[in-house]
Amino acid sequence: MRKLDSICVFCGSSEGNDTAIIEAASVLGKIFAERDITLVYGAAKIGIMGLVAKAVLENKGKVIGVIPEFLKLKEVVHLGLTEIITTQNMHERKMILQEKSDGFIALPGGMGTFEELFEILTWLQLGLHSKPIGLLNVNHFYDDLIAMLEKMVKKGFLKIDNLELLLVDDDIDSLLQKMKNFKDPQQPKWLNIDRI
Repeated sequence: MRKLDSICVFCGSSEGNDTAIIEAASVLGKIFAERDITLVYGAAKIGIMGLVAKAVLENKGKVIGVIPEFLKLKEVVHLGLTEIITTQNMHERKMILQEKSDGFIALPGGMGTFEELFEILTWLQLGLHSKPIGLLNVNHFYDDLIAMLEKMVKKGFLKIDNLELLLVDDDIDSLLQKMKNFKDPQQPKWLNIDRI
């Protein structure tokens, strides 16, 4: 069983309008603090991002924020974090988020959340890291995305092994357990070794 001392959370910079999602963000932060899991995230004080960080800090947990200079200047940065790392650009930010984390969880969010989720999944598929990636499907938010991924498998654009790299649950405790039990892929899943 792997240790999850730090988890990167991808989520919205907006709070949205679903109270179940807002509540889940706070519960996740509280659980992180209780289990001594350091939150690694994009350093914003707004939206779901801000709610998760606030809950961790209110419960005496640790939070590492990573933010590019241009966003820091827009005054969205949370100044009360345990540690703030400023980067030159978004690419550097993503590298540091990955390096500082033992795993990743995507909460509901918008385009940026999707982009971060699929990039880190692609990195796992390519063997660039071997860390678990969880999708917290709060109040069925990701049902349509999951259906689309399953359609990609049916149409031959996604291998089932690659789909199974994404750990999905609607319960935080169950998702964390799946992440702890995650087995490192032995080889990049997109390769067909028999043909090499």
